[in-house]
Amino acid sequence: MAQHLSRKRAMAGLLGAAALTAGAIATGLTVPTASAATWPTPSGTPQAVTKTIPVSGSYDGGMKRYYGSGDLGTGGQNEDQDPLFELKDGATLKNVILGSPAADGVHCLGSCTLQNVWWEDVGEDAATFKGSSSSAVYTVNGGGAKEASDKVFQFNGAGTLNISNFAVKNFGTFVRSCGNCKTQYKRTINVNTLEATYKGSRIAGINTNYGDSVTLRRITIVGDTSKKIIPCQKYLGNNTGAEPTTNGSGPDGTYCKYSSSDITYR
Repeated sequence: MAQHLSRKRAMAGLLGAAALTAGAIATGLTVPTASAATWPTPSGTPQAVTKTIPVSGSYDGGMKRYYGSGDLGTGGQNEDQDPLFELKDGATLKNVILGSPAADGVHCLGSCTLQNVWWEDVGEDAATFKGSSSSAVYTVNGGGAKEASDKVFQFNGAGTLNISNFAVKNFGTFVRSCGNCKTQYKRTINVNTLEATYKGSRIAGINTNYGDSVTLRRITIVGDTSKKIIPCQKYLGNNTGAEPTTNGSGPDGTYCKYSSSDITYR
């Protein structure tokens, strides 16, 4: 259920993990606070999407549910699916709920902002970041995603991906630097204030041989009593399309930047 929070006071911490300040959210934005058992209620009439919606500037969905239909009416794991939304460089998508089927979710062609975007049932990926500039910055602030049998966020491009105040449940890998893209880059990932509810396999996957790094702060893992979720999995990526090999896991101060105090289990 959505909670309407005043932009004039400090916002309640997402999922009880940490405080969100009003400065972190755009003026006038309604931000649902989720937990493992709650999700925002869509408003208005659900909108079928039969052709990718291009976004330049800012697109405010008003908390309406969008779902794929026709050629976009699949929620499978087939590669090269089209997204429901395609964001041009510098675009913002906010207050949107992606229902099922969601095809390939959202594509960012350059720097972009996803603000208060929710995925009820992730299809191939929730969002894919594809900019080619090392100065590109992709921002995910607020929102959540469920039922991602593979990846939630796929980082194919160059630059920096910042994710904050997010909830994820039933997932494979929360955020993955592409392990076998034809063009590879050094990628920087920052995750701050995340609630990850088991089942899940990995919070982040990065390629050490390309100089990737991920910083994890205020990560809360729920229901993983055996601590099976790996906070940071390291890989040796390639540009040949072959399956990448693993290269260890755990904090090292260079590629996987976090300490035990950054991960809370409950």
